[in-house]
Amino acid sequence: MRRSFRLISVSALVLLLMFNAAAVLFAGGNAEDEELKGPVTVGSKIDTEGALLGNMIVALLEDNGFQVNDRTQTGSTPVVREGITTGELDIYPEYTGNGFYLFSGETEADVWKNPDSAYETVKKLDYDANSIVWLQPAPANNTWAIALREDLAEAENLQTLEDLAAYINNGGEFKIAGSEEFISSEAALPSFEEGYGFSLGEEQLLVFSSGNTALTEQAAAEGTEGVNAAMAYGTDGQLAALGLVVMEDTRGVQPVYEPAPIVREEVLEMYPEIADILEPVFASLDLKTLQSLNARIAVNGEDPRTVAEDYLNSNGFL
Repeated sequence: MRRSFRLISVSALVLLLMFNAAAVLFAGGNAEDEELKGPVTVGSKIDTEGALLGNMIVALLEDNGFQVNDRTQTGSTPVVREGITTGELDIYPEYTGNGFYLFSGETEADVWKNPDSAYETVKKLDYDANSIVWLQPAPANNTWAIALREDLAEAENLQTLEDLAAYINNGGEFKIAGSEEFISSEAALPSFEEGYGFSLGEEQLLVFSSGNTALTEQAAAEGTEGVNAAMAYGTDGQLAALGLVVMEDTRGVQPVYEPAPIVREEVLEMYPEIADILEPVFASLDLKTLQSLNARIAVNGEDPRTVAEDYLNSNGFL
């Protein structure tokens, strides 16, 4: 009787194991196939849009079975660049126009003022130099800009950077809040000064370590330490809410800055599906969309991960 019971028990166990194996195969693979891919380390710049795009990448990879090390809001451009070139980061969102800064002196400046040539140029230069692959960028120009308090702009009839340069050179009161990168990068404030023929002294600068334009624009809106202007980005959503207006770059001195995921070749060769996961999402991020999403973070105070996941879910990407 006991022997019969044992035989039945063994038979039941065998059937259970066979059922589980069949269930795994029915689900689309074996146990090894079900393991998480990665890990993939995701970084971003330490600003509103960096947090938004970085969290989108994290959410998309996790949703597609990747183990992700979330290191979003890593730091300024030099910090994230060092991270990806040394292998500490695997992927992060960068801007095409930064090729002008990253590969200074290797190309003509005009190359960076056209979205297609800027992308193709930085894609080749970064791959040749660092084995970094640029995926397709978003159709939104997040270029550097200078924004003034609306009351100053209206009082002095300032609409363009040419107007602003004349105002500064005639002794007009001016103080701008910007990040260290904006103040020192050849592609940022120095290019505005050279292109429009004005020069600012140290007393006319309020320098932040962070590249978050929410901080610089808030300082201008509140008149912090006499500030009446701010470093801004083209996709900022909080400008109107803060009573700031962007001075038009009539001479086109600024490169085109379209955001794109960049990834180490080694990682992309191991997981080529990353390109298919990310490219349709970035293709959907036009200027108005990014301004709206950035505003939810910078103006409404919403969490970047919440905003990112809400957009991805509502558009069928998750």
